[in-house]
This record gives sequence, C-alpha cells and structure tokens, in this order.
Amino acid sequence: MYTVMVQLDVVEQRLEEFIEGIRTNARASLRDEPGCLRFDVHRDHEIPTRFYFYEIYADAEAFYSGHRRAAHYRDWQAVEARCVVPGSKSNTFAVPQLAEDIPEGV
Repeated sequence: MYTVMVQLDVVEQRLEEFIEGIRTNARASLRDEPGCLRFDVHRDHEIPTRFYFYEIYADAEAFYSGHRRAAHYRDWQAVEARCVVPGSKSNTFAVPQLAEDIPEGV
C-alpha cells in the first residue's frame, strides 16, 4: 500500500470551483482507478480555505502510473492551477505500517 497526504490552501474567491473540481477528481479516482483504495477530502475547521487529502493506493505504481496518468487527473491539474494558492501545496508520501488494520487493505 502507498499513502499520499496533501495539504493546500485555496484562493477564497475560487472555493466553489475548487470543491467541485476535487469532488470530481476524488470520485473519478475511486470509480475509475482499480489501484485507488481511498480518497478523502477534508476541510480545516479553523481555516476554511485549507484542505487536506488522504489517499490510499494499492502501491506506488497505482499512484504514479494509474492516478497521475488518468484523464481526470489532467482535468484536476487545471482546476488546481486556477484555485490553489501558489506555493501552499505540500505532499507527504508514506507506507502504512499497520496495513492489516486498514479496511481498504483487506
């Protein structure tokens, strides 16, 4: 398994476009990518323009080849370019240490 955690800030005037874009990307990832096991989108409770994504893939190849090469990901990149505050995005890549306890891993 391979986990991707993303934090980013959104331009306030573009919140609606961003939310619709990430909804479309997350749903398409789960629907169309066999290697995408989970794609959660969270909004910060105190900073309403800050978002976090928690994504689980079967392995790194499912993320780099399956996800990043998907047509819907290219569409998402265009939304991201318009809506995300430049320099605010950070990605953390990890491997679950208790994968047997993650329901998607079963």
